Amino acid sequence: MAVSTKDIRNVVLISHAGEGKTTLAESLLFAGDAIPRKGSVSGKNTVSDFCDDEKERGNSINLAVAHYKKGSVKVNLIDTPGFLDYIGEVYAGIAAADAAIVMVDAVGGVKVGTNKFWKIAKERNIPALVVVNKMDKENADYAKALEGIKNTIGRNAVAIGYPVGVSSTFEGMANLLTKTGIDKLPDEDKKKADELSNALVEGIAESDDALIEKYLEEGALEESEITPAFRKGVIEGKIIPIVPAAVESGKGVDEIMDIIEKYFPSPLDGAPAVTEESSGEGEDAAPVVVEAKSDLPFSARVFKTISDPFAGQISIFRINSGILKANQTVKNSTKGATEKFGHIFAAMGKDLVEVDSAEAGDIIAVVKLKNTDTNDTLCEDKKETRFKKIAFPEPAVSFSVKPKSRSDEDKIAGALSKLIAEDPAFSMLRDPVTHELVISGMGDLHLKTMVTRLKDRYGVDVEIGTPKVAYKETITANGDSQYRHKKQSGGAGQFAEVWMRIEPLPRGEGYEFVDEVVGGAIPKQLIGSTEKGVKNALGKGIVAGFPVVDVKVTVYDGKTHPVDSKDIAFQIAGAQAFRQSCEKAKPVLLEPIMHVELSVPEENMGDITGSLSTRRGRVQGMSSEGGMQVVEAEIPLEEMYKYANELKSITAGRATYTMSFAHYEVVPSNIAQKIISENKRETKEE
Repeated sequence: MAVSTKDIRNVVLISHAGEGKTTLAESLLFAGDAIPRKGSVSGKNTVSDFCDDEKERGNSINLAVAHYKKGSVKVNLIDTPGFLDYIGEVYAGIAAADAAIVMVDAVGGVKVGTNKFWKIAKERNIPALVVVNKMDKENADYAKALEGIKNTIGRNAVAIGYPVGVSSTFEGMANLLTKTGIDKLPDEDKKKADELSNALVEGIAESDDALIEKYLEEGALEESEITPAFRKGVIEGKIIPIVPAAVESGKGVDEIMDIIEKYFPSPLDGAPAVTEESSGEGEDAAPVVVEAKSDLPFSARVFKTISDPFAGQISIFRINSGILKANQTVKNSTKGATEKFGHIFAAMGKDLVEVDSAEAGDIIAVVKLKNTDTNDTLCEDKKETRFKKIAFPEPAVSFSVKPKSRSDEDKIAGALSKLIAEDPAFSMLRDPVTHELVISGMGDLHLKTMVTRLKDRYGVDVEIGTPKVAYKETITANGDSQYRHKKQSGGAGQFAEVWMRIEPLPRGEGYEFVDEVVGGAIPKQLIGSTEKGVKNALGKGIVAGFPVVDVKVTVYDGKTHPVDSKDIAFQIAGAQAFRQSCEKAKPVLLEPIMHVELSVPEENMGDITGSLSTRRGRVQGMSSEGGMQVVEAEIPLEEMYKYANELKSITAGRATYTMSFAHYEVVPSNIAQKIISENKRETKEE
């Protein structure tokens, strides 16, 4: 029997790597009787980390979905990776959730990954619970963790639990909401707990306009008023509760389950899904929202695809509206294709639990859909809907890849396509300029994981290298030439004469061809042949063989021969006239400049600005955000290929960056000479 929408909780687990997300998921599943025994990361037997590479590394790489039931409530847990290299999985998990559990280390506090992932969750305005984990470890400091959480996650984060004991004596928590267990604390702790409890009640009162007046007048609230106001404040994001725990030993897990059940939103309470279409026009245009109601037509968006060697492709999606039943036919409105479901399943890591039906808000898996990928919308044919796609981040790091054997050349494109279907933050392209196959992802670790999967899953072994930069060439002055092509070899000869001038165009304008020939000195059809020759020369370059851009070419005169003037002759003349004109027009090399946004720890700012300077970077602006310094800069792409590892080294892996193309710029002459020499040497070797 399908679980009612009001009884569903979709919860994403987010934090920096190593904070205990997978262990919490395992503890919740065990406490909820979903699994017979609790696995461990070190034991390589958890529900979430089921891939071989995850077991080998001892950390999550993929998003994983599992579920448990407590009474009538079904909780779908979405466990996400903690390394920033796999941030695409976090985007997908947050997009499918109604609430988040943020894990924070009681010893180390809020780390850079946790801060980054929380920003993504905050953009979606989903409510959260913060779990201060590892309270049983030496040097655990709850008070310090609370202050760090308030400084990074928000001042509306308030403790609802106080630790009973610390480090090796940690036993669990006293409940500051119900005040259960506070009287058993030592006097000094009791005083601190009372202060936090009063702060909690004050926070609850501030989240409700009606209650704040009563609280200011009377200085207290009834328990019957506190509980519903607390849930309302949590759902609206006005209150972010904090609890202490040691999830590996199971301490605090029951309280976390209780909070999920009682205070987290159901899909009915969360933000409805939004479609790509708008209602109205102009100022009246507004996104179409689809409420999580089971009496509406079926609709869903796929947020995760898994390639399983035995089951085949597994598509995991959240039902945004309606009811789904086994053996149902639906439409993939993104692809315009029809899909026939067979069995439908609730996911339990790599295992699938068959169900007969599922209601709006639930998370369901199906196997072997023929035309469906991540971000596709599934809906009823009679009521077509297309949801806004998850905005995955742009890849920041690239490798060139080359199959080690000829037999792998035929397999590589198909294998890479399957990996891209699983992870939309991973991409590939065949560079039209350098002709290299380039793979791109969120970091070195991300790409190396994909290269390993290419070999282990699909038997494709590749060599990786730094991709070639797509340099271009242009001119910086005007140029003029008159070129005559004449060839006589016994029979019909070749003759063409072209008078040409060229001038630079503004950056980004591309190429413009102008015919100013008068009096039929060159017939129209041979003007076309001349332009064909110019375009051929554009592609081969003048300085170092790179494409020429941002140039205006004007043909203003020429001569023909009644017999020997033909297409090939004017192609040759057009190309040679262009080359000679370029040589007089001060040609230069252009390189791609990237807009880079770096998030770095305050203490590393001096080293970062120094390293940017040595990499020919120009700082465009700085700001402070969530305890980190955000630096905006423009850096040549050639330098960025080398910079990723340097950045990681300087900041001990705590810095992150995003990168996007900005514009092309002239390469400094000393660097240009090196590039030209290297390119000529490579061309000679080929």
